[in-house]
Amino acid sequence: MGELRNWAFWRAVLAELIGMILFIFIGISSAIGNTNNSKPDQEVKVALAFGLAIATLAQSLGHISGAHLNPAITLGLLVSCQISVFKAVFYILAQMLGAVVASAIVYGVKPTNIDALGVNHLNNISVGQGFVIELLTTFQLVLCVIAVTDKRRGDVTGSAPLAIGLSVGLGHLAAISFTGCGINPARSFGPAVIYKQFGDHWVYWLGPMCGGVAAALIYDFLLYPRSDDFSKRRNVLVSGPDKENDAPEEGSSSPGTSQWPR
Repeated sequence: MGELRNWAFWRAVLAELIGMILFIFIGISSAIGNTNNSKPDQEVKVALAFGLAIATLAQSLGHISGAHLNPAITLGLLVSCQISVFKAVFYILAQMLGAVVASAIVYGVKPTNIDALGVNHLNNISVGQGFVIELLTTFQLVLCVIAVTDKRRGDVTGSAPLAIGLSVGLGHLAAISFTGCGINPARSFGPAVIYKQFGDHWVYWLGPMCGGVAAALIYDFLLYPRSDDFSKRRNVLVSGPDKENDAPEEGSSSPGTSQWPR
């Protein structure tokens, strides 16, 4: 409970809330800004908007909260024992609230001739197909987040926020024609609440969450196993990372880059 008495904790939660409001506002506005959504260039526009928004907000808020801005990423980092259970719960609540607030703002300012709010739905595919698409596109996103921000790496010279933004854009380019591309349960939740449309909504929660968990487990136990002992991981889940002992290992990249998502 000591983490809840830390102002840094609440600043991080506030950053997730504000970041999510901005992210969803930008993303949904780009999705409904053109009434002719059947054109391929509209899909590219939406993919760029979501990807660039994540890259920008990650660079702006990463040092405060890690700029998860996605319950699937938060869950993946929880499974990877990089954040505490308390922080994960409050982050997800802030993300969901931010998505609803942003969706309500877009609903209030959009032109009356546009009867849309970017509610995700399956497009001529089954729920099973939609689940697989959401799982795999979220898997590549969370894998990117965990991999490019791994403090043990010494070969990272680029921008982690940019890489993650590009990953979000790739997910949209691949999935937007089939599922609308959720890869973010909060992003799907906000518009669904405002429009009260929850058809096949479980796909947009279970698919991304399973993808996030799978990415964390595969990276940590198969691709690049961690040598941390169990007690250290348990302490992170309870009280968060130990800032004093969370320095990068010898040969790793600079703290400003490697500690970005924590």
